[in-house]
Amino acid sequence: MKLYLLLPLAFTLGCNSVRTSNLPSHSDQILNDIKTLSSDTFEGRKTGTKGAELARTYIAKRFKEIGVRNFSFCNGYQQSFTFAGIDDPKITGKNVIGYIKGTTSNVIVISAHYDHLGIINGKIFNGADDNASGVAGMLKIASHYARNKPIYTLVFAAFDAEEFGKKGSEYFVNHPPVDLKKIKLNVNLDMISHNDKGELYAAGTYKYPQLKGYIATTNPDLKILFGHDNPRLATDDWTDQSDQSAFNKKNIPFIYFGVEDHKDYHKASDKFENINPAFFINAANGILEIIDNYDKDRTVEKVFHDKIQSSMR
Repeated sequence: MKLYLLLPLAFTLGCNSVRTSNLPSHSDQILNDIKTLSSDTFEGRKTGTKGAELARTYIAKRFKEIGVRNFSFCNGYQQSFTFAGIDDPKITGKNVIGYIKGTTSNVIVISAHYDHLGIINGKIFNGADDNASGVAGMLKIASHYARNKPIYTLVFAAFDAEEFGKKGSEYFVNHPPVDLKKIKLNVNLDMISHNDKGELYAAGTYKYPQLKGYIATTNPDLKILFGHDNPRLATDDWTDQSDQSAFNKKNIPFIYFGVEDHKDYHKASDKFENINPAFFINAANGILEIIDNYDKDRTVEKVFHDKIQSSMR
């Protein structure tokens, strides 16, 4: 998504390369993040496995490199929780959370789940789009604000156990690292790298129409679409289909960025080689631009929040 000039660039990433002549400059890190997280080494990042542990270690390392701060009660950015699974009465999950302090104590939570399906019948479900893409996008956003101090305090949350029923985000909102009343918005990234039409959905404005005016991008190659958030649409309503659900249940406004299901969704073919690199980078840049639209608009902050609070009554 947005704002960023597209420059001709061709490059190779490892032995399984993705080549394109239409990527923005400085795109190597975000592609390296998604490629690493969706590699066979991470074994599909299923909650409670070695692969999930490797993913946490990688995300925490990137947080530290970027300059994301650790909450005092967290051990290496990690927030542990347990839940009962079908075959295991006690599964341990671990969120990876940190923050970048803004000039105000009001908070935007930027989230993406890092877990996926693991190994099924001997096949690794790498989950490149679902959801190594969201985590890589979140890391890009964190890197930007580490260099450009935000107005809002930004909490970055890589949630575990989304595939088990959004257990990590549910634990987070019930044990928040900041006063829940200070959280003004959740921006959730889940599947932002795989679309052939340049279409990225922003769900959440049906319930919170005040958010719509901020959702704009200057990138003509990215199409931001609204929808998938009307409860009358039943299964086509995405409100409760990813981690923004936990925030919504606490009446915290949300924007959920994602693509529609594709042929590789929840299949072993959801690999780095099958993402759309140019779209992915446009999407990540666009989400960053939209977050910046919200963060920098101080003149309407009080009116905007008053309207949201009224809509929740």
